[in-house]
Amino acid sequence: MKKTLIFFLTVSLTWAQNPNRKFTHLKSTTSGVEIGVTDGYYQIKVLSDQIVETSFIPSGETFNPISHATLLSAHNPTYTATESGNELYLNTPQIKVVVTKQPFQIRYLTPKNELILSERLGYIKKDSTEVLDFNLTADEKLYGGGARALGMNRRGNRLALYNRAHYGYETRAELMNFCIPIVISSKQYLVHFDNPAIGHLDLDSQKNNTLQYETISGRKTYQVVVGESWPKLIQNYTELTGRQPLPPRWALGNFASRFGYRSQEEVEKTIQKFETDKIPVDAIILDLYWFGKTIKGTMGNLDWDKETFPEPEKMMADLKAKGVKTVLITEPFILTTSQKWQETVDKKALATFKNGTPAVWDFYFGNTGIVDVFKPEGKEWFWAIYKRLINQGMGGIWGDLGEPEVFPSKVMTAAGKADEVHNIYGHRWAQLIAEGYQNDFPSQRPFILMRAGYSGSQRFGMIPWSGDVNRTWGGLQSQMEIALQMGMQGLGYMHSDLGGFAGDYFDNELYLRWLQYGVFNPIFRPHAQDDVASEVARKDIVTKAKAKKSVELRYQLLPYNYTLAYENSTTGLPLMRPLFFEEPQNESLQTVADTYLWGKDFLIKPIVNPGVTQTEVYFPKTANWFDFYTHKKFTGGKKTTVKVTEAYIPTFVRANTVLPMTAVVQNTTLYQNNALDFIAYVDGNGVSERTFYFDDGTTPNANTAAQNHELLRANWMADDKKIVLTFSQNEITSVPNVSEKKGTITLYNVAIKPKKITQNGLAIPFQWEAKTKKLTFLYQHNQSKTSLTIVR
Repeated sequence: MKKTLIFFLTVSLTWAQNPNRKFTHLKSTTSGVEIGVTDGYYQIKVLSDQIVETSFIPSGETFNPISHATLLSAHNPTYTATESGNELYLNTPQIKVVVTKQPFQIRYLTPKNELILSERLGYIKKDSTEVLDFNLTADEKLYGGGARALGMNRRGNRLALYNRAHYGYETRAELMNFCIPIVISSKQYLVHFDNPAIGHLDLDSQKNNTLQYETISGRKTYQVVVGESWPKLIQNYTELTGRQPLPPRWALGNFASRFGYRSQEEVEKTIQKFETDKIPVDAIILDLYWFGKTIKGTMGNLDWDKETFPEPEKMMADLKAKGVKTVLITEPFILTTSQKWQETVDKKALATFKNGTPAVWDFYFGNTGIVDVFKPEGKEWFWAIYKRLINQGMGGIWGDLGEPEVFPSKVMTAAGKADEVHNIYGHRWAQLIAEGYQNDFPSQRPFILMRAGYSGSQRFGMIPWSGDVNRTWGGLQSQMEIALQMGMQGLGYMHSDLGGFAGDYFDNELYLRWLQYGVFNPIFRPHAQDDVASEVARKDIVTKAKAKKSVELRYQLLPYNYTLAYENSTTGLPLMRPLFFEEPQNESLQTVADTYLWGKDFLIKPIVNPGVTQTEVYFPKTANWFDFYTHKKFTGGKKTTVKVTEAYIPTFVRANTVLPMTAVVQNTTLYQNNALDFIAYVDGNGVSERTFYFDDGTTPNANTAAQNHELLRANWMADDKKIVLTFSQNEITSVPNVSEKKGTITLYNVAIKPKKITQNGLAIPFQWEAKTKKLTFLYQHNQSKTSLTIVR
């Protein structure tokens, strides 16, 4: 460790910490420093150039090194640690940690000595809780805290950290299924509190510029993460907590789902409806009737009810032959009336009371215990259930009620009391499934749909959804905020029950608007209670025809959407992105959730009220934008009123970029990587580069194995004389047909008929429509580089 003197720009000490906390000693460690104070000591570790971890260990306590959230550990970090008079400095290339000895305080600064964050009173011990206390500046907006419906700026709220379902919520839900202890600032830093125990995040509810993390017990550890851009900040955070592996490609298709299918015959007839009407579908999800005829009294059976599902293996095999996966609901609750109760008792798979007996309590579904997913016996028993079902033909897993929905404080698990592990129950449940697949089905990509999780749950492949949203316009209105916020917190596949779940409200306009929004969602999954059909194939003739167009567009966008999934798996970048990602300095965008970016090149404005005929859209100044349907141009940097039609929601495409599309198929097993159509909107001179990802859609970790995937680069260059579009493989691989591409290229806003178009120097035919300014031609790419030149 290099010892140097570092110039320090004096900062006001008005925000000094607890005046009774006195500095006692300084000690170097392998990755940072230990700082002694009168009531304990701090461990400050450098995890990377842009991540610093600080832990306070009160006197009499032993540091707990176990993190349930993080993966990153310090490995030859670059930093300097120095001491000068009343100041201690721990400097990385991107973060300066400054510790003032007297009065004691810890501050985090940029390399330019701009304040990022500072402890105010620091650690505070209360009667029943412990607090970490920080200063905020008056102007910063705050995001994070998991899945909530509060408005994009969550400052001013005191957020409970206790995963809990909110049935039938609409525009406000203070407590939901994912309570993640993370705070993200509009100043482009985040703080992650690395402790799963229940508690609160106070985001300046007293309006005194204070941030507080309060917990009942556990680690007093937090990580400060910075980044020079929003994408880089999210990349750094997901480096800390892990990234989502690529889901199976079929997960980006359409689902048939409802609460619920009561028989094998109903399942088979539902899929037959999709086929008859030629509506694409990739999976069907079975709710709790697969293991029992009644809602109450059967949970925990976790085996087929052979009276209503007489041949489940044949059913799943027949569906698979059609390209349709079967996804089954499971819950961690084992009722005392279930077929598996005595088995779980005998195998010691359940959580217990303090005296060691299986813990039981009453809730909506009956008298129950819960699988202890923290205990080897519990994990082994639960995975054996899943392994049997996978071998029978189950294609995906739905984990429901994993908050857990009811989990009394007196219950004990192998990892601690219920309140200490409540928020990581779903997290560890997803982990045991992911690890089970890795061990026993290493050639399969898991699909793990979960209603509750924690920091870092994305690394187990968890697909989260926003819970039991009301089937109303108010329910739809909150969905963009929830998905955008969760994407910033690492869980990029947050989505909703399209059409809404709870209640019997019947409104086809609402259903269609929700599905139109769902096209530009990470997962496209209509789902609802039985009162109103959720499946596109079960709607009336008129509504079905309109909804079918949304499903078909979803499949046409598969090459683009799959590339977003690849980007998420490699960088952590969410599929849905707030507008302020484009304009970080535009304060007016910092609270916007009603318009968002789908990837980098689609701008989406969902319609969330009935009868809308026009709406305002802000177009980011980083580009000009074109209406995806009418091809009308909109200038960037302006807010414009646009017309709204019932057929689709306002959808815009960035100018001078190339986007891949493909033909509609009945399901993704029929999708061909080599059949691609490209579109682009010409807007004067411009340069862009995009890379598109392809693989077989099933091989785990294909994006890290050169022989199993392809990266196709598309370069665009336009000047006054010509437009040049070049395709080249970053990697040519052994995936069938991936090095060959052919299809149609369509350019919009081509004002003058081209003189000629050449492919690799040879003239090719084209069609140009003067009225619509549309240019169309065929291409064929079957070598390492293909150059298409449009001579103006």
